[in-house]
Amino acid sequence: SIRSSLKDCRDLIPRKSHFPSFQGYTTMSVPVIFNEALNLQQLGVPEASIKHGSTSMESDKWIVCVEPNQVTLIDLQNGAQVTRRPIQAEAAIMNPVTNVLALRSGTTVQIFNLDAKAKVKSHTVPEPLVFWKWTSVGNLALVTGTAVYHWSLEDANPPVKVFDRHQTLGPNTQIINYKVSPDGKWCVLGGISAGVGGTVNGNMQLYSIDKRVSQPLEGHAASFASIKILGRDDPAQVLVFHEKKAASQPNDPPKLFVMEIGRDPSKGAPFRLPPTAIPVPADAGSDFPVSLCVDGKNDIAYILSKMGYVYMFDIHSGKTMYRAKVTQDTVFVTCPQESTGAIFGITVRKGQVFRIQLNGQALVPYITSTLRDNDLAIKVAARLGLPGAENLYAAEFERAIGSGNVAEAAKLVASSGNALRTPATIARFQQIPAQPGQPQPVFQYFSTLLESGRLNEQESIELAKPVLQQGRPQLMEKWLKDDKLQCSESLGDLIMPLDAAMALSVYLRAECHAKAIQCFVQRGEYDKIVPYATSVGFKMDYSTMLSQLLATNPQGALDLAKGLVSAEGGPLIDIQATAEAFLSSNRVQETTAFLLEALKDNKAEHAYLQTKLLEINLIGGAPQVADAIMQQGILTHYDRPHIGKLCERAGMWQRAAEHYTEINDIKRVFKNSHQMNPEFVVSYFGKLNREQSIMLLKDMMGRGPQNMQVCVEVAKKYHDELGSEQLVEVFEQNKANEGLYYYLGAVVNFSEDAFVHFKYIQASCMLGQFKEAERVCRDSNIYVPEEVKAYLKGAKLADPRPLIHVCDRFDFVDELTEYLYLNSLLQYVEVYVTKVSPTKTPQVVGKLFDLGANEDFIKRILMAVGTACPVDELVEIAETRNRLRLLQPWLEAGVATGSTEAGTHNALGKIYITLNRDPKAFLLNNMFYDPKVLGPYCESLDPQLAFIAYKKGAGECDEQLILVSLTHGLYRDLAKYLVERQDLELWAKVLNKETESQGDEEDPQQRQLIDQIVEWALPESTNADEVSCTVKAFMAADLPGELIVLLERIILQGSDFSDNKNLQNLLILTAIRADATRVAGYIDQLDNFDAKDIALICVSETHMLYEEGYGIYVKFSKPEYTQDKDDQIEMQVLAIGVLVDYMKDLDRAKTYATQCDEKPVWSKLGQAQLEEKFPADAIESFIAAEDPSEYMKVIDAANEGEIWVEFIPFLKMARKTLQENLIDTELIYAYAKTGNITELEVFVSGPNVANIQTIGDRCFSEGLYQAAKILFTNINNNSKLALCHIHLEEYREAVAAATKANNVSTWKHVCFACLRAEEFRLAATCGLEVIKYPDHVDEVVGYYSDLGYFTQVVSLFEQGIGLEDAHIGIFTELGVLYTKHVPDKVMEHCKVFFTKLNVSKVVRACERARLFPPAVYLYMQNKEHDSAVKIMIERAPAWDNDLFLDSIVKVRNAEIMYKAVGHYLNLQPMLFTRLMEVLEDNIDHSRVVSQLRRTGDWALQLAHPYLKSVQKYDLSPVNEALNELFVDDEDYEALRKSIDGFKNFNMIALASKLSTHELLEFRRISAYVYRCHKKWSQSIELSKNDRMWKDCIDTANESADPEIIEGLLRFFCETSEKECFCAALYTCYAHISPDVALELGWINGYHHFVMPFLINTFRHTNQRLKNLEELTAPPKEDDGAPDSIAQTYGNLAGFGGGMLMLENGAGGIPMPTQVPMAGGGTGIDMSSFGVPQQPQMGAPGMMPNGSMPQQGMMPQM
Repeated sequence: SIRSSLKDCRDLIPRKSHFPSFQGYTTMSVPVIFNEALNLQQLGVPEASIKHGSTSMESDKWIVCVEPNQVTLIDLQNGAQVTRRPIQAEAAIMNPVTNVLALRSGTTVQIFNLDAKAKVKSHTVPEPLVFWKWTSVGNLALVTGTAVYHWSLEDANPPVKVFDRHQTLGPNTQIINYKVSPDGKWCVLGGISAGVGGTVNGNMQLYSIDKRVSQPLEGHAASFASIKILGRDDPAQVLVFHEKKAASQPNDPPKLFVMEIGRDPSKGAPFRLPPTAIPVPADAGSDFPVSLCVDGKNDIAYILSKMGYVYMFDIHSGKTMYRAKVTQDTVFVTCPQESTGAIFGITVRKGQVFRIQLNGQALVPYITSTLRDNDLAIKVAARLGLPGAENLYAAEFERAIGSGNVAEAAKLVASSGNALRTPATIARFQQIPAQPGQPQPVFQYFSTLLESGRLNEQESIELAKPVLQQGRPQLMEKWLKDDKLQCSESLGDLIMPLDAAMALSVYLRAECHAKAIQCFVQRGEYDKIVPYATSVGFKMDYSTMLSQLLATNPQGALDLAKGLVSAEGGPLIDIQATAEAFLSSNRVQETTAFLLEALKDNKAEHAYLQTKLLEINLIGGAPQVADAIMQQGILTHYDRPHIGKLCERAGMWQRAAEHYTEINDIKRVFKNSHQMNPEFVVSYFGKLNREQSIMLLKDMMGRGPQNMQVCVEVAKKYHDELGSEQLVEVFEQNKANEGLYYYLGAVVNFSEDAFVHFKYIQASCMLGQFKEAERVCRDSNIYVPEEVKAYLKGAKLADPRPLIHVCDRFDFVDELTEYLYLNSLLQYVEVYVTKVSPTKTPQVVGKLFDLGANEDFIKRILMAVGTACPVDELVEIAETRNRLRLLQPWLEAGVATGSTEAGTHNALGKIYITLNRDPKAFLLNNMFYDPKVLGPYCESLDPQLAFIAYKKGAGECDEQLILVSLTHGLYRDLAKYLVERQDLELWAKVLNKETESQGDEEDPQQRQLIDQIVEWALPESTNADEVSCTVKAFMAADLPGELIVLLERIILQGSDFSDNKNLQNLLILTAIRADATRVAGYIDQLDNFDAKDIALICVSETHMLYEEGYGIYVKFSKPEYTQDKDDQIEMQVLAIGVLVDYMKDLDRAKTYATQCDEKPVWSKLGQAQLEEKFPADAIESFIAAEDPSEYMKVIDAANEGEIWVEFIPFLKMARKTLQENLIDTELIYAYAKTGNITELEVFVSGPNVANIQTIGDRCFSEGLYQAAKILFTNINNNSKLALCHIHLEEYREAVAAATKANNVSTWKHVCFACLRAEEFRLAATCGLEVIKYPDHVDEVVGYYSDLGYFTQVVSLFEQGIGLEDAHIGIFTELGVLYTKHVPDKVMEHCKVFFTKLNVSKVVRACERARLFPPAVYLYMQNKEHDSAVKIMIERAPAWDNDLFLDSIVKVRNAEIMYKAVGHYLNLQPMLFTRLMEVLEDNIDHSRVVSQLRRTGDWALQLAHPYLKSVQKYDLSPVNEALNELFVDDEDYEALRKSIDGFKNFNMIALASKLSTHELLEFRRISAYVYRCHKKWSQSIELSKNDRMWKDCIDTANESADPEIIEGLLRFFCETSEKECFCAALYTCYAHISPDVALELGWINGYHHFVMPFLINTFRHTNQRLKNLEELTAPPKEDDGAPDSIAQTYGNLAGFGGGMLMLENGAGGIPMPTQVPMAGGGTGIDMSSFGVPQQPQMGAPGMMPNGSMPQQGMMPQM
């Protein structure tokens, strides 16, 4: 009954096409609301993409669908807006909170931020993903086949492995869900797998992150929830999961578990419920859950099953509250909506997005009436605050009260929500007498309520009364702080006499604004009144309150006024009037404070008030206040010149200067600059322009030296702005050299102006500040050196140091030397070269040489400079002047002091060589000269000295040394030098030297040098390194002949190096390269060389000396040369390697192997034979070597040569040492190839490691079916065994094997084989198993069809639809077969099995078979109404009017509707009106009218009823078409009604058309249309022509245009229409000027007709004058007014006489105009305060006398 009622309910649910406006049909008997939010197919998502893995919904914000070439994003928060992006991906999921999209393609996962349009992260996982899900806004869970990873968005780290999948969730398990607990410490992973008998097993893994342990669970769905447990302060984190054990009995129901996880044991035992059985329907025994979602708002769990059932559970009790079947389709994705507690789900293929939500109004009644569980109903109602349990609460309450259990009764009331919390309940508790020793029942009741929540208004008042009477306000304060009481005005009134602050808190919470403001007044918190009133929108009469406070509490009035002018939205009072009121009370201080607050926004319109604010303080004796205001700079719009004058009068010179802009005023003020702050004066110049600043500076400088310092400071600060030239001019004009010096001294260090630097040097020299001049000349890079040099030379300074620095820095050394020498300043020359720049000594000495200075003076200078003088430059200068010997004492003194400078020693060397003072000893012993300098110097004098010098260079002068040796025949010296140097590069220079002129001829110099090396230099050497280097040099020089001679001299002729291994190796290698004929002899003669390396070189491709290499191996394999046996065998192997690898002589190699008879030698021979394609010989050699290592190559060779008989012994030998499956496999294959089936069977049945599957396949592919059958039987490979039976034509055995295999491919092969053999029954048996798999249906049908067995294939599929697991493909394919072979059954098949058909495929088949009625039916059932309508339009046999009308309103393409309109007009005109009735709400009527016009006039006539029915939409084309029909039918009444009711059409065109109509009424309508369109002239002209005078008069009156009315009046006078003239005067009275009416009446003699107009005019004029007199009459004096004012002031004293007026009233008290001051004086004159002058007003909107102005007489503000 539940299911049927819900089905009926679902049928009534209105379908919604957008999201999230969910509205569904609800009945009181159903505790859930179910409705469809949207449909993905209707949004354009293809059916194939609506499935698990392709469509995801992580939250109620987005649905993401992956289509073949794009990703579709559906924004559920924006009306289901669809966005399609061209992204290639396998899967995509959107973040549940932010617009972050995760994409997966293969093993690559990328995350993109759609808002920022940027890639966030990317990673490639090591193995394929099987499931992924967002577990939170910042974490993406990735599940692979073996583990679970978490990928955080908060950092750049890759995914982190959390745990490994449990063995119960093996590779055959499909993961369908993964969730993480709210605290992030627990994870649950769930999946499903195939069970026994077609069941679906569920397995889950619960993992603790902290403990790192897992617990397997047998169930299908689980979720975490956080719930509040009654009696506990902390929330409980529970795991809710479904359990269904695989080993349970079929009748055992599944169970629901609820248990708390992660609770600290110290806080108590965890919450856990006993498992409760889940009531599964009888027809859903094989059903299983696909998801479990938790409604966290209501603590309810929902389970959705595969068969479409929904179960609703109470988490607190674990009880099932509701069960129903909500859909026929499988739900593959679900998600909760946290804001409402609803659950969303999407059905596979159809794409229905549905929403399930708790129906709170029906839940409790359903539990009580259907489940009959009152206890559950009371607990649920109490926890969720739901209605429906009132009677239960009342009965329980009466029972508890009757039994005297007050505590239970109180708890029951507290848990009942608002059902029992009434005044009557309070009275019941108050009536209960108190028990001795216990508190009163009513206090127990209130205590229980306070513990459970918040009291309502009446409860709060009743509790407050006794508490306040007992004098315990602190309890009230605590309860208010904890928000346990509901505040109200009555509660505040109770508290007010005791605690105003607490009462204020209550009033504020209760929004009692008037009472709250009274509390503010009473507490003196006037500054809080306005912000509070503004924030709550409370309006009150501020003017009255301000007037009352001004006389009694000026400070309070000030606080209030500040709040009023600072209110949000603008001031609430008139600033000027309020300031006048304060000032009239002689409250200057308050006035100032008020205006400062009011003018803080610094608006331009407040310029006058800003001026007055400063003026009242400057004139009123408080200039320091004005100064402070101006100092803050908050006011900028006041009259600055006026205030400047006032400041000047008050002696505020600085402020006055700030406000003046004219230079004359500024000069006048600055006459008092000595009284100003110097810092101000300096900063003031920053406000002036350049000209003003210079003028003011000149003026200040001209007033005396007292302004010098400040002028210097000004010049310093504004140097860049004013310019250095003008500033210098100002100082120079006033002859202020000292000021100029200080000014320039401050800026010279930062200035880059050459003028500044020059003037500063000049000023420094003028004031005798030579150190400053010297500093600038030394450090500055800015001044022009020529200018400064010229000035200093002309100044003839006593101290030339500035000139010295200038000349030194800018290389004027010659001029400086000349200046100092000619001016007898020789001591400064010595100072310059010793102290300033010793490096310039050569230039100074050179100039002194040129000037003819004394040599002793020059020597004294040089000795004074010492080693600081550059030697090379000085030597060069001396040499050019032939004065080098003059330097000898200075040079020798430098050497004596330990100088190691090369220049010094070079110069001395030149002197000694020239003087021939033992030059050889100098060259040999001196370590500091430069050989490159002295070598060339010696060549022309003595080549031997040059050789010594070059040799001293230690390699730096090798080229010069070689050149001088060869030039002068020093071959022996050169040869000895080359050997000792051991430098290969130097050897290369000598040995590789070529002379172009000699061509190929031998260089005689080189020959002589080599002879010296071989004969003398090398034999004399006993250094091995020298010999080695020399040999290497000969090798590098490519001199093999000379090298051989050299080596034979060393090795064979006896020397210390005869047994040197390296030299023997080199001799043999050189012979190999240069003279191969000597190699064999050297091998025989020499014994100490590297045999292996030399042999390798011999057999290399470069030399190919195979016999020599073979001879080396044979020689050194003998015991006398190689003692180790292993090394001997190695040499033998290498020797046979030469024979087989290089000489390719296998016969010789076999003979050598026989001689050696060593296994490695046989193995090497076998490898060679194998490579040379002699497999039989190779197998024999390997057997002799007992070496199976090359078994893979042997196997390949044996297979290639098919030598199976010879091959078997090798394999048997190999099996003795190797346990390789390839060896056993090849042995089996060899048995099979040799036909030895018996040994094959014995081997297979025995122990082996063969890959039987592989060899079986190999035998099968080569047609060895008997052997393959034995092998497949051994490994139970029934699939291949069945194929073997097929090839052996054993069909029954093949079917039996296929049954055991149960594999679709096997079934298919056997089926096709039986079909070819015409074994139809066996073929059908196999075919039924094949068509269970949708992917193979087409192949089965095609095979049957190709063989022409149509009847058999139809029969096969008819049997197939009866299968238990028949899928959609079977029903679809049967429908297609019916269209081809049994068309009579198509319609019946479509109707019976529509829900199980692939509609698109069957429809195409029907269309190909021209079976249009079934096609229409399928299109309509599949909601493809566009296609259905198209077929019915295009195919006449498919036409059905009822079906057409039903489909046309559901089409998605609006163009089809217009095609339908044309179709009906052409073929079904009598049904056109009915069609338009159906399409009225879905069609563009303007376009239909256009289509009707194109069809013809008859179409418009036909559509007359349709047009009238849609005229209510007031469309222009419809109105025009109907108006045309009305005109054609001459139905003026209908036309007039249409024009009045519908204005949307071209009125002018219609009026123009009707203006010439032959019927009067239509012409009147034309005039009426002109009139409606305000074309008054055209309308009146038409009415005139038809003499419709009333229409003319009405039109003219409506126009309200005096000219049109006057023209009509003149027309009536001209046509003598007196009555019409009078009627026009009456009708248009309000728009006619009296002079016009009087003129026309007097001219035309219409005195009697114009008289009524004149009478009415005089009457109105008289009435207006009377009203004016009453308004302008003086006001009457009210004797009682002063008394009432005085009484009002009396009531203000302390606010005790009466309530302060807070709200808007009808009148107010005028503000006092002036209050006398003490002493009889009056306050400051404010007569000109307001501009323009306004009447003195008491309150806004009142007249001067306090009365309200009359209507129309309000003063213009």
